[in-house]
Amino acid sequence: MNITTIGLDLAKRIFQVHAADAAGSVLLKRKLQRAEVDAFFAGLPPCLVGIEACATAHHWARVIRAHGHDVRLIPPAYVKPYVRRGKTDAADAAAICEAVSRPHMRFVPIKSAEQQAGLLHHRTRDLLVRQRTMLIGALRGHFAEFGIVVPAGQHRVGQLVAMLQDDDVLDIPPLAREGLRGLVGALQALEDRIEGIEKVLMREHKANPVSKRLATIPGIGPITASAIAATISDPTLFKSGRDLAAWIGLVPKPHSSGGKEKLGGVSKQGDRYLRRLLTVGATAAMRHLKGKTDGLSVWIRELMERRPFRLVSLALANKMARIAWAVMTRGETFRAPPAPVAAAPA
Repeated sequence: MNITTIGLDLAKRIFQVHAADAAGSVLLKRKLQRAEVDAFFAGLPPCLVGIEACATAHHWARVIRAHGHDVRLIPPAYVKPYVRRGKTDAADAAAICEAVSRPHMRFVPIKSAEQQAGLLHHRTRDLLVRQRTMLIGALRGHFAEFGIVVPAGQHRVGQLVAMLQDDDVLDIPPLAREGLRGLVGALQALEDRIEGIEKVLMREHKANPVSKRLATIPGIGPITASAIAATISDPTLFKSGRDLAAWIGLVPKPHSSGGKEKLGGVSKQGDRYLRRLLTVGATAAMRHLKGKTDGLSVWIRELMERRPFRLVSLALANKMARIAWAVMTRGETFRAPPAPVAAAPA
């Protein structure tokens, strides 16, 4: 069979294959067991294989690419318009096969096993930080039920822990004290695990020259720098820094018609984790402007005088993403622009 294009719909156990020739005629529709996928593609001549960028997609892309095939990962949102009527595995595979052959389709870069290993630590840390936030909220809420309230902030939790350890301070039932100590123990265990992961991330950051260059950008620390370096293996896939910022989801969402340009809120499409890290880093940079006279700090101050704080933080996060693209593509460290020279009075 002269198969040139294949759409592969992934699943846990049963995979669906849709194969077509150069003219688009359907040549094969077949279900594959998980154990049959490797041997099936090993017996085919090199062809174009489309896969939705979903769970396990990068693994199967590496497996199939090892047999000489040209594998492309497609965002699920770009496949959906090609699905005809009802959603089935066969319809999804046919839609993937048609979408991957479109000349202007956008694809997701295939991550290596090393990249995924680095991002695994980032995802684990992000999960544990969310769990820590939940435990802190539970502690504060339970203490408040007994009339004990401390100011907001993670660093204030130590006051609650100190009260719990002193039996003479708290006037609460022993049963409640026992339950609160269990929450404190879980919180301390989470802190230790997060600290261990951050040590691993710092070690990988120091061993990666790209990550170290990214850390020279204001607002980008070791965790954000290592996340960007692990996520974006080839920055040349983006034509410009604006394309990278748009891919992360830090640009306004357009809604234009009839020649009228309208820009809405931030699109929030793309990598949610990188977007959050850059936004948090931009907020931290805005809070530490005192005494800085470089061009970027001056630009931030001037913008804060005209726009709300949160809008400025998004604008700065967008600029940080553009700077990160320039740092990665040029192989240079960040150099702060000089402060603008004030115009002489007439």
